[in-house]
Amino acid sequence: MEDKKKYKILLCEDDANLGMVLKNYLELNDYDVTLERDGRLGLAAFQREKFDICLLDVMMPNMDGFTLAEEIRDVDPDIPLFFLSAKTMKEDIIQGYKLGADDYITKPFDSEVLLLKMKAILKRNEEESRVSENIEFDLGKYHFNPKLRELKHDGSTQTLSPKENELLKMLAEHKNDLLPREKALKKIWGSDTYFNGRSMDVYIAKLRKYLKEDGNIEIVNIHGNGFRLVAP
Repeated sequence: MEDKKKYKILLCEDDANLGMVLKNYLELNDYDVTLERDGRLGLAAFQREKFDICLLDVMMPNMDGFTLAEEIRDVDPDIPLFFLSAKTMKEDIIQGYKLGADDYITKPFDSEVLLLKMKAILKRNEEESRVSENIEFDLGKYHFNPKLRELKHDGSTQTLSPKENELLKMLAEHKNDLLPREKALKKIWGSDTYFNGRSMDVYIAKLRKYLKEDGNIEIVNIHGNGFRLVAP
């Protein structure tokens, strides 16, 4: 039988007791939890590893949860994000949702309810990702089928390696828009390190070579930020 995927959670909570209780509870329910005690450490962990969901306390030292959420959303606009907060003012809750939170849970809360909410959003994301696996792309004179890892042009077919395929898929999903470098590195290579960055540059060069038959297609390097696939 196939091993069930263990979801990775970034938990940022400055209350040591609550943090440990929640971490232990989630680990008992088969989640892989990284616990950080302040926003700056939380951001460092997020930049270092790939997570499936973020649970952020709002009032934390060094960097508050709202600021951390903005930093996370800059890199990955789609990752599920929950605020866990003692701040129950309507203005705080509205700000949380404006920053793109999927939920704003006020303390004290029932851990079982949090777990059910997490399961619901992770299941929804998994279903959306299954749907996106079946999408094909027309890129100028090329037809790209990510499921078969095939890039077709004028009767010829280029079979892509898994990394080439995943990178072109992400570029195609962001067509004529910015694909953040950090987002691609974390999703495909697992972390945003210097060496992984150099590796990604090699794959970008390969994709440019595959797409060179159509002069209207270009992969543009947006210096320091990422790449944009320009295609009609």
